[in-house]
Amino acid sequence: MVTAFLIRAFVPNYQATTNSEVRKKYGILGGVVGILVNLLLFSVKLLAGLSINSIAMLADAFNNLSDVASSVITIFGFILAGKPADQEHPFGHGRLEYVAGLIVSFLVILIGYEFFKSSLERIFSPSPIQFNTLAFTIILLAILAKGWLAYFNRHLAKAINSHALSATSFDSISDVISSSCVALSLLATRWTAFPFDGYIGLVVAGIILYAGISLTKETISPLLGESAPAELVAEIVAKVSSYQGIINTHDLVIHNYGPGQYMCSIHAEVPATMEIMAIHELIDQIEREVARDLNLVLTIHMDPVNEDSEEYQKNHQEITHIVNQFTEIISFHDLRIIGQGEKENIIFDIVVKPGLAPTREQELIEEITKCVQEIHPQYGCIIDVDRQY
Repeated sequence: MVTAFLIRAFVPNYQATTNSEVRKKYGILGGVVGILVNLLLFSVKLLAGLSINSIAMLADAFNNLSDVASSVITIFGFILAGKPADQEHPFGHGRLEYVAGLIVSFLVILIGYEFFKSSLERIFSPSPIQFNTLAFTIILLAILAKGWLAYFNRHLAKAINSHALSATSFDSISDVISSSCVALSLLATRWTAFPFDGYIGLVVAGIILYAGISLTKETISPLLGESAPAELVAEIVAKVSSYQGIINTHDLVIHNYGPGQYMCSIHAEVPATMEIMAIHELIDQIEREVARDLNLVLTIHMDPVNEDSEEYQKNHQEITHIVNQFTEIISFHDLRIIGQGEKENIIFDIVVKPGLAPTREQELIEEITKCVQEIHPQYGCIIDVDRQY
């Protein structure tokens, strides 16, 4: 209810989630709400932690303060990521959103490390803590507030497919766990003088460190160049293949330049008998319409296929039978025969499973070549290895 109200109130045209300006508004809203909630929690936890001398509560308070810094970075990340393309960055600045998420994760790790040291000091030099009803109530309210903030950021992240907001949501969930640990340590002081405070502080620090490391992995992955979503791959292939005149597609490569910002290239097989200008017009039409429908940049390479040739059909069946014998091969494409007489070459590409060793790739080429030449001794084989991107 509150989440929907905030989105409608502060994000004009909130349903147009692929629009860069709308994305920026979502990010700024998430950041501002995070700043307000975490500042409030930091203030009350700091006062309560000082009043009862609890290192666990103080650790939790400063964790909230780090979340304020994270929200500020998130806001700037969305603002900078929304900048239009320029001469130095022709594909825009969308990846800055990932950089913002990476900085947030490093801050979380730093806070976790500092409170790990503080908690160890408290274990070896314990100080008395007395149960305080007000402090305990503050922790319970903080758990509820952080639970809502996690839901709020998760909702925003799903709406615009944002790694940065998803990381912020995950951080809030870890805060719910850490605050729950602090509440348990306060309860324990009612029945024992054992220094649970320091040990609970270690647990909180461990949770913070784990969250920071997990966030780092999540945000580094798209910067390194991760695989495109399977749904997007299937949608591009289906749309391109749906046009009359397209026989098959392969070699789809997708580059990500920020959330929802994709540049793609794909090979489309077309009949070799089709008039060249007609093919050109068809390819232009597909590039234009698919790019518009899926909000991406698309380049299509044309591969003519002489599928009406009896020789092609016969060779295609034979290569299919040979390739199916190797479990490491996903598919093959671009089959063609060039040359004449004793100088004929059969050429095609094979698509192999991810992680296949280069030595095994070379072995596959040699084994397939041997199988082909057992059927057609006159053929030379030119086989290239492709991967799924």
